[in-house]
Amino acid sequence: MTHPGERVGVAVSGGADSVALLLLLLEAREKLGIVLSVVHFNHKLRGKASDADEKFVARLAAKHRLEFHSASADVAGKAKKERANLEDAARRARQDYFRALTELGVCERIAVAHTADDQAETVLAHLLRGTGLAGLGGIHPVAGPVFRPLLSVRRTELRRFLRARKQTWREDATNRDTKRMRARIRRKLLPLLQKQFQPAIVEHLCTLAVLAREDEAFLDVMAEERMRALVRKSGEQARIALDDLLQPWKKVGFNTEDTDGAAGREKTRALSTRMVRRIVESIKPRQGQLGAGHVEAVLQLARGGQSGSSLSLPGGVEVRKERDTLVFLRIENAGTQTSRVAPREYDYKIDLAREDAEVRVAELGCVFRFRVIDWPPNRGETSKDGAVLDRDRLRFPTVLRNWRPGDRLHPQGRRSAHKLKRLLNEKRVSRWERDGWPVLTSGGVLAWARGFPVAAEFAANERTRAGIVIAEEKI
Repeated sequence: MTHPGERVGVAVSGGADSVALLLLLLEAREKLGIVLSVVHFNHKLRGKASDADEKFVARLAAKHRLEFHSASADVAGKAKKERANLEDAARRARQDYFRALTELGVCERIAVAHTADDQAETVLAHLLRGTGLAGLGGIHPVAGPVFRPLLSVRRTELRRFLRARKQTWREDATNRDTKRMRARIRRKLLPLLQKQFQPAIVEHLCTLAVLAREDEAFLDVMAEERMRALVRKSGEQARIALDDLLQPWKKVGFNTEDTDGAAGREKTRALSTRMVRRIVESIKPRQGQLGAGHVEAVLQLARGGQSGSSLSLPGGVEVRKERDTLVFLRIENAGTQTSRVAPREYDYKIDLAREDAEVRVAELGCVFRFRVIDWPPNRGETSKDGAVLDRDRLRFPTVLRNWRPGDRLHPQGRRSAHKLKRLLNEKRVSRWERDGWPVLTSGGVLAWARGFPVAAEFAANERTRAGIVIAEEKI
């Protein structure tokens, strides 16, 4: 966990575990080749008792001629202001301080005194709240610059160690307050389990955490590899084909014989759920806890939701189903009236009586080129260029604009006009894709719409002398 020459800050609260950690590292520092200092964070939760803890730790550092680094914060006030759990607020405040010390170069690593008992309590707390494999992994031995060398050591061993060296420590009265869940687990639940069910419950829970972290790490590697292969990210969105999400191994030569169908999907579900979490994490604009219910809702949308359906997730992410694809979008102001992006509206008048015309539509990030060609001598050019209008049939004003409810189009080859909305539905164009969908009107009548044959009334035929070819290109 350390390398020779590293500057290691030992996080000392004043309690028995952290004081024992300091003494152990003092004994080992010459062999490890590390430089020690003492780090203390005062949460200001117990008034004078908290300040007394800080003074105790400062004296301990001075006794062993170690540098002493300390900071404090009104954690209770911060938690109340943010409407956050007090223990979570305290943990975040400590972590922020540790991170600041390492970023400033005061310490390269921070040693923290979590024990096997802390690990067992954490796993039980996660089980009681509801957890998955990641939660069963409990406290990690190494997390960034923070490392925990005592995760396999029991509290009772550390206290025996301190007594043998006649070293005092400070007791935190809040550890006995059974109004707090962690204290109830420590003082009531674990002793009950040890006495009446399994004397080695702490060791078994610690082993479970190790095994869970190993499996979690393996699945994370698999999910990352599949993410790189299957997810397309651009700007503030990520896209993945439904089949790729539900059967992530299908395209890699992996033996998928037993992974097809509903029963097979259950065998790859762990990977699918992990990919959903990773996609959301990669694009969400702010904090938000993604629960198992949210992940299941995304998978249900992929399996059976209608194209055009959507759902919102914590952290400012919206998931949309577009035919055979799920689209994850970053929504900055989700939950407010401004969370919906305004429809893309535009209106450009075009003079097609002259030669070629070009219209840049910034709202779509496209340029539309209207090219006049002789007809029929050059009709062969239209096989690649797309729609062709009879220039002499067009009437003023000619306008390129976004489609609007009520628009009707009579595509060449159909018997009658239909609402453009119906035609878009037939082409399975989602309600998001059709936002800003371009159409061309002539004298107020739809002459053309992207993706459809030109309107029969304006289509080039054997009597046409000049045709107009419409081509669309990305800017």
